[in-house]
Amino acid sequence: EVQLVESGGGLVQPGGSLRLSCAASGFRFSSWSMSWVRQAPGKGLEWVSNINSGGGPTYYADSVKGRFTISRDNAKNTLYLQMNSLKPEDTAVYYCATTRYGSNRGQGTQVTVSS
Repeated sequence: EVQLVESGGGLVQPGGSLRLSCAASGFRFSSWSMSWVRQAPGKGLEWVSNINSGGGPTYYADSVKGRFTISRDNAKNTLYLQMNSLKPEDTAVYYCATTRYGSNRGQGTQVTVSS
């Protein structure tokens, strides 16, 4: 059974940084491409980034390109999202998932960008 547990969210000021982590279990993590998706208050699920099984290539939504970096450590079964230059519009619950549509996503971690 696929299990994904996100962590690392919090409250940060505009321009700040956060690093999200996603611990994966129950499947062969190193063989799967992975995604980060997010859901802002009152909005639908939005794809943020993808990474292929071996760590590259990577893909980003235009809204986060140049500010966010996705990475993975297959030895630790962990997916990461480094978020820099955060904006209030990045406020959302962030999920890791096995597809860009949010399949198998975990419980999420809240990111709030506010002064």
